[in-house]
Amino acid sequence: MSTLEEQIDIDAPVLAAWDQLHRVHDYPRFVGGVRSAHPHGRNLAHLGVEIAGTARDVETEITDHGRGRVMAWRTLDGLDLHGAFALLPLGRQHTRLQIRIQYDPEAVHEVFGGPRGFALAGAVERVVRADLELFRQLVETRVASALPSHPEPVKDA
Repeated sequence: MSTLEEQIDIDAPVLAAWDQLHRVHDYPRFVGGVRSAHPHGRNLAHLGVEIAGTARDVETEITDHGRGRVMAWRTLDGLDLHGAFALLPLGRQHTRLQIRIQYDPEAVHEVFGGPRGFALAGAVERVVRADLELFRQLVETRVASALPSHPEPVKDA
């Protein structure tokens, strides 16, 4: 198994990032290769993915740990992928999102094709970095749009 660990800082409160992680239907907006995503049951999601030109349906299980700070996931059929998102507050309005993914590069190649070995690992790393950036932009945009457009003037006491 290969392990990939990445992180990104987000200008948003932990709760905003936590809420976005749980909006399964938004996964296609920030997870490369995910074309459709639908939650079902208590903690399951059905993902339609396309990698290296190969389409596949994937069932995932999502579980929460650590009092709203860690969301773990794993695939339930076929491909053995699993990982976790950890959210660390960096103040009231800033959050660090850490991701850890474990996968077997050879199994990914067998299921989806594409390059082998280190080339595949490099491709996974690039995709995850791009996904984190898209997630950051999505959360920050949502937080900014929720702020009042015209702040109330400060009144003298």
